Amino acid sequence: MDQALQKKLIEAIATTVIAHADELTRLDQQIGDGDHGLNMKRGFDAVLADIDNLAAKSLPEAAKAIGTTLVMKVGGASGPLYGTLFLALAKALPADGEPVATARAFADAVEAVKARGKSQEGQKTLLDVLVPVGTEFAAGGDRLAARVKARAFAAADGTVAMKAARGRASFLGERSIGHMDPGARSASLMIAAVCDVVGG
Repeated sequence: MDQALQKKLIEAIATTVIAHADELTRLDQQIGDGDHGLNMKRGFDAVLADIDNLAAKSLPEAAKAIGTTLVMKVGGASGPLYGTLFLALAKALPADGEPVATARAFADAVEAVKARGKSQEGQKTLLDVLVPVGTEFAAGGDRLAARVKARAFAAADGTVAMKAARGRASFLGERSIGHMDPGARSASLMIAAVCDVVGG
């Protein structure tokens, strides 16, 4: 992965999250603290402010720096979880972005998020996107980027029918049903941004 493509990739993730901050806040107002969009925007504003430095690093080092920034800037539950995702990715991510090794690194990162959040798929969290996306990614094959993007959006939509079992939304019990999980939505947006750049 050359510097220009890496810069484009990081910019796509950051600008997508920032552009959807109001939507993420609205989703979080329905079942959470109402600050997910604002918190994520703050984190990715900081990422964008350092974009040239991040683009000049190796891909694993850039992921590590992004993870550290998100832990420090995002706050709430999302900062540690997304920070863990990027920091764990950094440990196994190949510098050249080779798909098979990247898929393994992503799987390791998802396991780290599970451990950090003491959560599993099916509990109405970002894992309900990360886990099926990891499965799709590992399958490889034709039109992989398009398939992963579609899987991410479908998985986020799937959280609407779920009852929350983790986080603040779990306090609502049955009332959490009928609302998309904001973390699942932000995860789907970031994954789609990556797929658009890589697939394009």
